[in-house]
Amino acid sequence: MSSRSWFALGAATCAGLLGFGYYLQFAQGLEPCPLCVLQRLAFLAFGIVALLGALLGPGTLGTRLLAGLGLLAALAGAGVAGRQVWLQSLPADRVPACGPGLDYMVQNFPLGKTLAMVLRGSGECAENAWQFLGLGIAAWALVWFALLAGLSVYLLLRPSRRTDSN
Repeated sequence: MSSRSWFALGAATCAGLLGFGYYLQFAQGLEPCPLCVLQRLAFLAFGIVALLGALLGPGTLGTRLLAGLGLLAALAGAGVAGRQVWLQSLPADRVPACGPGLDYMVQNFPLGKTLAMVLRGSGECAENAWQFLGLGIAAWALVWFALLAGLSVYLLLRPSRRTDSN
């Protein structure tokens, strides 16, 4: 497969994951917590990078640059998802209290403090309202971020081909 095809697969995967997240939110009534919103942003960032790779069909240097950016997005998302999985594994008496909503934090605190508060997590981030095959949303997000990171590493390390942009 060409780099363009791999990028298209990554973009389609992110579009599908985001679409499923919006389905859970709007059709099933599951409101995303602040950590879920950050994970969505990481999927969006990876998806945009992958879409650029699919549309542009870059050469070796461009492929590696876009794959590196995708890897950063995937690792950031994995870090946030890992944090949420950890929060969900805490005993009920160790779960942090629910904090203010994300909109309130963004409007009333500097970005650095807002990010720190979000990453600390809150009681709403420890809820596990949906599961499939024994894994909750955050755990599935972590799996998908690992797969997207693997795709990025593959694109970073694979030998270049002259006809790769076709």
